[in-house]
Amino acid sequence: MDISLQRDLFIAFFRSGMLGYGGGPATIPLVHKEVVERFKWMNDQEFADVLALGNALPGPIATKMAGYIGYRVGGWVGLINGLIATVLPTVLLMIGLIGLLSSYRDSRIVAGMTAAVAPVVGVMLFVLTVQFLKQSKKGIGLLITLALSIVSLIAYQFLNIHPAIVIGILIAYGLLARPKGEKKGEASS
Repeated sequence: MDISLQRDLFIAFFRSGMLGYGGGPATIPLVHKEVVERFKWMNDQEFADVLALGNALPGPIATKMAGYIGYRVGGWVGLINGLIATVLPTVLLMIGLIGLLSSYRDSRIVAGMTAAVAPVVGVMLFVLTVQFLKQSKKGIGLLITLALSIVSLIAYQFLNIHPAIVIGILIAYGLLARPKGEKKGEASS
């Protein structure tokens, strides 16, 4: 085991995790800077392939990239090292913030800060929903988008069907349905 390589892996992913405020999408350029430009473990094409693979799999992109790149560069120890380095900044910050907030939980300032987070998250989810609706409108059309949205709402909210089942059914529909504008017998490109 190359200790200096493992140290470099840890530093690269710890730095990306520490500075990547905003989650996975914010860390991707930082990981690129470390992996491609600074340490030259990959070239741009290889990094793009890792990014595409990471986007295709469920879960946080930063940990998937850290695990794969860590394994590729440093084997199993590199995989564990990259994952720990990516997650550690978040864990440390969360422990620190929770400790700080619990110490001052009766403070009006902290109560105001935590109350202000809910509307911000609501707005962010609303913006994300609007973006999804726009993409769906382009892909399957407005009427089908609205119909699937209403059916999903009824299934989840009123019939108490588990969200994973609703999502699975919608994925199956998406795989079987033809995109808007494609006629029977045409191949999609």
